[in-house]
Amino acid sequence: MVDVILTVTMNPAYDMTYRVERFERGQAHRVRSVEQRIGGKGINVTRVLNQLGKYARATGFSDHAFAAAAELEMPVDFVHALPWVRRTVVISESRDGTATALWEPGARVSNPHAAEQLAIRVAGLLPDINGLVVSGSLPGGIDPGLPAELARSAVAAGVPTICDVDGEALRLAAEVPGVVLMPNTEELERLSGRTPTTPEEVVAAARPLIDRGVRAVVATRGVEGMIAVTADGAWFATLPEPLAGNPTGAGDSAAAAVIAALSTRAEPDWAAILTDAVATAASAVVIPVAGEIDRCLRTRLAPTVRVDKLAAPESEETTP
Repeated sequence: MVDVILTVTMNPAYDMTYRVERFERGQAHRVRSVEQRIGGKGINVTRVLNQLGKYARATGFSDHAFAAAAELEMPVDFVHALPWVRRTVVISESRDGTATALWEPGARVSNPHAAEQLAIRVAGLLPDINGLVVSGSLPGGIDPGLPAELARSAVAAGVPTICDVDGEALRLAAEVPGVVLMPNTEELERLSGRTPTTPEEVVAAARPLIDRGVRAVVATRGVEGMIAVTADGAWFATLPEPLAGNPTGAGDSAAAAVIAALSTRAEPDWAAILTDAVATAASAVVIPVAGEIDRCLRTRLAPTVRVDKLAAPESEETTP
């Protein structure tokens, strides 16, 4: 039986990449090339999963045109609830790979039953999937509790689930026992109310979430690597030297690597999972567009990833 992983993108986008020699604020630029593709965090996860040899299916909200375009590339099952789909623009500089990103706000959901329809759609697919990733921002008109609702039903069905969301949606998702959270530095700060700078401080910030039932917190920290915190321990993984390039989509690539490992239902080896996640994210940075990885580079980088076991702080609930 083929493992199937489902991704949920509620606020998809058309990803635009403008390539210029050098970007300077306030100046006119001659664009060397333009690329447009369907995007959104869950879409990026789906693409990377396919490159990792996993069968992935995408759902979420879209309009008819976006769903039709997505169907040409991957298995999809969208709820048609958006009047239009936003764009994201990345200006990529060929001189050194620096990327500048501009995100449009999403459209407001026009279908009053959209959230219920998506929840029913996901619930109907749960018996046939081995992993779920709910990621990205929410469009207007959608309750921030929807990602948590989807995660709760998936975890209850025994499906490994990642929530890579932000703001109130992340806070509510953190209340779902058994969920895996993948916050970046800023998201973890907002969620924990702390400003962790060292790996040990990241562990301390994540520990209360684990105490309340979260299965794992995988903190993505850009060039500073990743930290996984679980009830069984904490691990810190990083490359010897950071890679320059376009960081857009690196976190999505890491989420793909993590859910690919968890979907096997084997007992998770978090040191090995972090090693693969760091190598996969780094192999995405060198690609100008999100949702793609350099598989040969990923293979070369994996043996160079350093993983350290971190001392887990005492549970705050038991500390006098």
